[in-house]
Amino acid sequence: MTVRPCLRWPNPVLRRPAAPVETITDEIRATWADMIDTMEAMPGVGLAAVQIGVPLALAVVDASEARGQAVRMANPTVLHASVELREHEEASPNLPGVSAVIRRPRAVTVRFLNADGVWEERDFVLLWATSVQHQIDHLAGKMYFDHLSPLKRSMLIKRADKLGGR
Repeated sequence: MTVRPCLRWPNPVLRRPAAPVETITDEIRATWADMIDTMEAMPGVGLAAVQIGVPLALAVVDASEARGQAVRMANPTVLHASVELREHEEASPNLPGVSAVIRRPRAVTVRFLNADGVWEERDFVLLWATSVQHQIDHLAGKMYFDHLSPLKRSMLIKRADKLGGR
């Protein structure tokens, strides 16, 4: 399909909650295909549609080593999250050149509309869980750096500005 450009922070689309998807259509499937191509080109382990300017609750995640295992999700929501947290260095193509260590639940159970238009519940662990949560945040209008203290967030954005990241 197509590699699409990612919006640059502070584009207001990145702060708006995504609209729910009513039904899985060929257009939705084509958007997922573009999102997977875009994710692979970064390279990354996940992408939310809002990151490429599509204001729909769509996400793709592929944290497999072999790749080609992308999970396509519409309207994903976390049903259960583990108490145990996991730290991981997170970044975003929307604010290139910077990253931060974020603590998130090590495992989550997520409900989503799959590529066949059927509601599915799936457990994700480790990097898969981190990526799914990161994408769900994007769909809610949140960036990974919103999990940082105001001082650390400000320093991260200033560092990105110095690097020409936005």
